[in-house]
Amino acid sequence: MITGLMAGVFWAADTVILGIALTMAPFISTEEAVFLAPFVSTFLHDFCSALWMLLYTGVRKQFQGVKRALKTRSGKFILLGALLGGPVGMSGYVAAIHYMGAGYTSIVSSIFPAFGALFSSIFLKEKMQRYQIAGLAVSLLGVIGLGYTPGEAGENYVLGFVCAAVCVLGWSLEAVICAYGMRDPEVTNEHALMIRQGTSAVFYGVVLLPLLNGWKFAVSAAVSTPMLVILAAAFFGTASYLCYYKAIHLLGASKAMPLDITYSAWALIFGAVFLHTIPDWKSVVFGVMTVCGSIVAACEIKKNPERA
Repeated sequence: MITGLMAGVFWAADTVILGIALTMAPFISTEEAVFLAPFVSTFLHDFCSALWMLLYTGVRKQFQGVKRALKTRSGKFILLGALLGGPVGMSGYVAAIHYMGAGYTSIVSSIFPAFGALFSSIFLKEKMQRYQIAGLAVSLLGVIGLGYTPGEAGENYVLGFVCAAVCVLGWSLEAVICAYGMRDPEVTNEHALMIRQGTSAVFYGVVLLPLLNGWKFAVSAAVSTPMLVILAAAFFGTASYLCYYKAIHLLGASKAMPLDITYSAWALIFGAVFLHTIPDWKSVVFGVMTVCGSIVAACEIKKNPERA
């Protein structure tokens, strides 16, 4: 469980640091830059994360293991999960922010653990107890409370909702499919993450950026000062994914996902430290709800055997 919570802590650090990078030039220089910023920053983030994973894999001497994993049937499932979680899920997320605002996007996207639990029950036969479902519900209410911003919905709310729904499906299916793939002893959580980050970076670079005509802007961003900030953010993002994938492997998808979304609560702490933004009491209450609900959703209470 600690591993899953640390995934949320590291992702909160990643989110805050990446947010700092997006407030710097060239990401705010022109209207085109503002539009391309989410996609380009995600590509650069995942590319840097893939580099961090290459370094990690090299130090751990696991390149041969990754190659073997890619050749297996389970490795192909990891590739599919990578595409759904990275390019599909993340692109839906940033597009939803563009069309209906960050607050409403965070509300809709935060329900992905609920869908993940449903898919896990159907495809992986992972069952949640009633108290775990209640904990998940409390956690989701906490995330919704943290993300809600009255009157923020954009003009293209319906399109934004569709994009957020794509994000929910992508993220929930990623966890379930990768959990299935990691049941194969040939595919460890570390092998899976190397495949995931590499697949995401390649798809963004080869498919998405050319479609958006964003390579010129990506190159200019890559040689700018914010690139160092993105590199730092990607370090914490990589640490988060290592913990998240390990939690999926150890706990199952249905229990790992609620722990992962605690990042919205931990982000309050990092925001106070790095950005000097002091959360109000409502945010603190919703943050506590998110963390406590997620812990309940992930814990397993074993009944004592009846005495003869």
